[in-house]
Amino acid sequence: FLQLCQEGHQRELRSNMFVPCFVGTKETAFIYAVTSAGLVHSVTRSCSAGNMTECSCDTNLRHGGSASEGWHWGGCSDDIHYGMSFSRKFLDVPVKNVTGKSGSGLEAMNLHNNEAGRQAVAKLMSVDCRCHGVSGSCAVKTCWKTMSSFEKIGRFLKDKYENSIQISDRLKKKLRRKEKSQRKIPIGKEDLLYVNKSPNYCVEDQKLGIPGTQGRECNRTSEGPDGCNLLCCGRGYNTHVVRHVERCECKFVWCCYVRCRRCETMTDVHTCK
Repeated sequence: FLQLCQEGHQRELRSNMFVPCFVGTKETAFIYAVTSAGLVHSVTRSCSAGNMTECSCDTNLRHGGSASEGWHWGGCSDDIHYGMSFSRKFLDVPVKNVTGKSGSGLEAMNLHNNEAGRQAVAKLMSVDCRCHGVSGSCAVKTCWKTMSSFEKIGRFLKDKYENSIQISDRLKKKLRRKEKSQRKIPIGKEDLLYVNKSPNYCVEDQKLGIPGTQGRECNRTSEGPDGCNLLCCGRGYNTHVVRHVERCECKFVWCCYVRCRRCETMTDVHTCK
């Protein structure tokens, strides 16, 4: 598997779905987790919408609730159990096939990160309710379970990515932290794991297929990932003026054509040094 990754090959997991080969970095961990979470989220949403014959709403929550608190289960709860089961069958088996030898450290790490993505969706499930009663008194509530937006799940996984855990590349019964002083600290199901430290993405490396950020267009006023301070990796940026010519102030003339003016605008463009 490592040799395939170094050669820049890609391996097909399922028809029309390709995942690029990376070498156990924290970015790999995030890709595995967010792909797994996305599959759970998409399949579960389709189940609730009635777009799949194999599943529908969560039938385990059709009855019961808390009469003393004035609410009962109803509506259409998202059947996350089916979504998670589908994700395991669809993603975990190909990981075992790609990594080769069963029980390898790389396989265990990738399977863990797949499951971390699924656990993120489950952890962020919430309960929505609708009130019933005279004049909106909310004497009785009907409640159902629903998934959070994928944007919220993505932010959760992004936080896990930033706090990902480096593990030993030698598998001894179970995954363990690389730092010996921290090995007694348990690894959580939602933690993202990696083996190798990330390369320097700021500098071009043709062997690793890293284009670097030199010449990338950036936003001078942004504090986000597209901002010049972050994207240019502290090297600074160049500014040049770009002239844009386009049709403007178009009017319909009877009959029958459109008359426009040619407008010119000057824009400052910033690119990383």
